[in-house]
Amino acid sequence: MIKRLKNIYHYLLAWLSNILCGNPSRKLYVIGVTGTKGKSMTAELIATALNACGKRTAIISSAHIVIGEKEDKNFSGNTMPGRGKIQRILKKAVKEGCRYAVIEATSEGVLQHRHKFIEWDAAVLTNLHPEHIEHHGSFENYREAKLGFFRYAACSPKQKKLFFINKEDENAEYFSEAAGDNQKIFFKGVFLKANYAAAIAVAESQGCNADMVGDALFKFKGLSGRVETITEKPFKVIVDYAHTPDSLEEVCKWAALPFKIEGASNKKMICVLGSAGGGRDKWKRPKMGEIASRYCDEIIITNEDPYDEDPMEIINSVAEGAEKSSKKVFKIIDRQEAIDKAVTLANEGDVVILTGKGSEPYIHLAKGKKIEWSEKEAVMKAIKDRNSV
Repeated sequence: MIKRLKNIYHYLLAWLSNILCGNPSRKLYVIGVTGTKGKSMTAELIATALNACGKRTAIISSAHIVIGEKEDKNFSGNTMPGRGKIQRILKKAVKEGCRYAVIEATSEGVLQHRHKFIEWDAAVLTNLHPEHIEHHGSFENYREAKLGFFRYAACSPKQKKLFFINKEDENAEYFSEAAGDNQKIFFKGVFLKANYAAAIAVAESQGCNADMVGDALFKFKGLSGRVETITEKPFKVIVDYAHTPDSLEEVCKWAALPFKIEGASNKKMICVLGSAGGGRDKWKRPKMGEIASRYCDEIIITNEDPYDEDPMEIINSVAEGAEKSSKKVFKIIDRQEAIDKAVTLANEGDVVILTGKGSEPYIHLAKGKKIEWSEKEAVMKAIKDRNSV
């Protein structure tokens, strides 16, 4: 009964917000980006390509909210903001002269009807991997939530709707069917390649000049906390949001490429990772540790977002997978201390990878409490302290 009442509440809130804001999506070309990994990066690349072609674009993502030249961090705690905020942002985007809006569409957002009463013009699927399984009950339910967004977009009153699907994803056919008789444009790629391929496909569909798009994407400096290189020398430090086994493996593969190319067998990779609490995807914790031990020479397991769980229990669960190898494994509950340890262990030419937090501004604790956090500032502090010794 409570679940049903909440469902009605979210639906009515989405409907009322659209009415009060004057149905702003009708005045914009709205693109939704869904998937498990790379949504923020793909949304950013799409906006970069469109802006380069003179198509003023707004962005709503987990990283930030951008309307024209104004950028704000997304402090809502939700990749897809609730309580009618999306409609208010779209209304402001119209007022500021934007022609396009790119929105990350999440499974939780779909369950809470945040995608409803938005007139979608296009939808993008980056990929689909197991995530939020405990919350949804099964991978099939998780996929169904994502498909629900595609089906809703397929029925949008907009005249011509486009669906961009990563054909290399094993779930591509499900999304192709969900798009119905609307036009489908397929792209391919994994990890960063898929993000760029999706952005190019969307830009081309909007008549953008290929050279202008190529130049803009080549100059793209990256998104904060997404495969972001904080420093190159004397050792490289990379910060990434990777919080699933697949994304962790991809960023580790990418970081290891220079070693393979240069044949630097005497250099090492150091991983700092953890896993979110709150009962979220407990199955993945030992898997994350096992993947880290495959690619990294030294593994430091630390706190991420424990919520109401015991941080040490989460750390031990991740360590189960890592300790099956002969690699060095450190368990350090304080995240700053863990990063300090990684920086201390690093020698010239080594690579340090920090995953799980990316650009998130808080570490979430029990009973709704949170502490301010900046992964980048934590790295710079650790390097400063090392240099001062």
